[in-house]
Amino acid sequence: MADYQQFCTFHLGDLYFGVEVQKVQEVLRFQEMTAVPLAHDVVAGLINLRGQIVTAIDLRRRLALPPRTPDARPMNVVLHTDDGAISLLVDEIGDVVEVEDGLFEPPPETLRGIARELVGGVYKLEERLLLILDTEKTVDLAPAAAE
Repeated sequence: MADYQQFCTFHLGDLYFGVEVQKVQEVLRFQEMTAVPLAHDVVAGLINLRGQIVTAIDLRRRLALPPRTPDARPMNVVLHTDDGAISLLVDEIGDVVEVEDGLFEPPPETLRGIARELVGGVYKLEERLLLILDTEKTVDLAPAAAE
């Protein structure tokens, strides 16, 4: 009997990403943000989530992708982390997908730069690749901030 994993999926341009469902607190439409002076350049701001202050990381900036168009409003994927909730700003929310463990592969050689460090592996689906984001590495900004 095959084992399966569930992932919350989202899009950044043509790329299709997933994070483990159990790490997701919720997904939200665009939220107004408060800028944070002197913050790491990938921090888009802070959002107020029912009284909880949550740091929003622009995943496009984190992965060194081109910026979204000025009229495009990002969506929020709010994650549980050891340090509390963190929001990842993404282009579009997908579905929850269930994939067989046997389809998991290491990141492809064509993946370059910071994306190679932040993608833990891929699942080859019928229509596209599902890139699995390593959420711990993605929200850990300390090494980049020290450079």
